[in-house]
Parts: sequence; C-alpha cells; structure tokens
Amino acid sequence: MSGNGLMTIGELSRRTGTPVKALRAWTDMGLVYSGGRSPAGYRLFDESALWCVAVISELRGLGMTLAEIRELSGVYLGRPTEPIGPHVAGLLRRARDRADAQIARLQELRQGIDLVLAERAAELAGDEFRDGDPTHSRGMLLDSPPGGRP
Repeated sequence: MSGNGLMTIGELSRRTGTPVKALRAWTDMGLVYSGGRSPAGYRLFDESALWCVAVISELRGLGMTLAEIRELSGVYLGRPTEPIGPHVAGLLRRARDRADAQIARLQELRQGIDLVLAERAAELAGDEFRDGDPTHSRGMLLDSPPGGRP
C-alpha cells in the first residue's frame, strides 16, 4: 500500500488473486470502487475495493453473470432503503435454473456416450474386424473415410 493508504491495481490483483484485466473491467462497470488515479495515471484503490472484489468473486462463484451483478449493484446503490436480500435470492434462483439446464445437457451427453460405449463395446475394444483385416473396424464410428485411410 502506498503512503496514502491506497493500492495500485497490481497490488489489488495480488491481494485478491483476481486478474488485472478483470479488475479493470469491473472498475469500468462501476462494480469496484476506485480511489482515483495517481499522478502517473495509475488506478488507485482503498480497502473498500477488497470488499467489492470479494463480493463479486463470491457471486460469480455462485453462477451469477456480470450483468446480474450490475443489476444487483444498481439496486444496492440506487435504492439504499430497500432490502437487498430478495433481489439476491431472485438472482440466485436464476443462476440455479441455468445450472440445472446445464446439468441436464451434460446428463444427455453422458447418456449418449454410454449408449455408444455399450452398443459398440466389441468394436471399441478392437475385437471385431471387417473381412478379417485388423486395420478396418466394422461400423461407421471407426470406419475409414471413403477411399481408404489418408
């Protein structure tokens, strides 16, 4: 920290483990409070920036998008008398819905993989050959392209 209690973006990055590029973007979005700039033009941050980065990191870790975090920030800063909890809960529900949809897509993918593994177990194990030639397997999955192997 500098003598005036402010830290550079590099120091904020080291202290939080957040890449400088992300910190710049979050600052430009108004999500991380800046203490201004040094005479040399470096961004400076006070201790409140550590809190901002911690909150953003936690919300991102829970699946919230930056757009949702900006939305939440707008409520937090723009309506200070309004409880923030219900807004956080709503955004967390959205994040959970996205996670559920992603899990469903991944389960379908796993089922497809399991189906191919089961249906083509012998072929994938190398136990089946076409015309007795071990260089050509039977079935479309491992067939050579038309015209033979490149």
